Amino acid sequence: MPSRDGLSGEGEGGPGEVAGSLVARAPQDVVFVMRFLGESQLLLQRHFKDYITEELGSRGASHDTHPLLQYFIDVHAAELRDFVFTGVSLSRQFPIREIEVLTGDTGNVMRVDLWDALRGHIEMAERKFRTEAEDLPRLLAGIEARAGRGEGER
Repeated sequence: MPSRDGLSGEGEGGPGEVAGSLVARAPQDVVFVMRFLGESQLLLQRHFKDYITEELGSRGASHDTHPLLQYFIDVHAAELRDFVFTGVSLSRQFPIREIEVLTGDTGNVMRVDLWDALRGHIEMAERKFRTEAEDLPRLLAGIEARAGRGEGER
């Protein structure tokens, strides 16, 4: 549970304390970025598919002569789409203080919400690891046994 300022948590080194430390660094480390979703991604990817198809066609590459060409086009169109959107996102960052001013958040409600979300996700990650770690001794023993027989990892 956060204190009145929303910046401390329960337990030494526990999820709440780690979340509190992260929120305390929010003015330096938290930025909001633009992200294009939905049809915008489809539109830009379609543009690049058409562009790549045209460019390759002008160089003599076609689906008739290169059966894997569509796969190449799809992969590279997605990469170019991600390159464009990542570049725009990185060039349009807004510090948390600016967002708080724009939203009129004078009570640090956003930071308390951020603390709560961080704590919850840290706890979820720890639970997931604990659940998967149950099998770790068995997996390690199997790897060591194979290595001892000279089989290596498969």
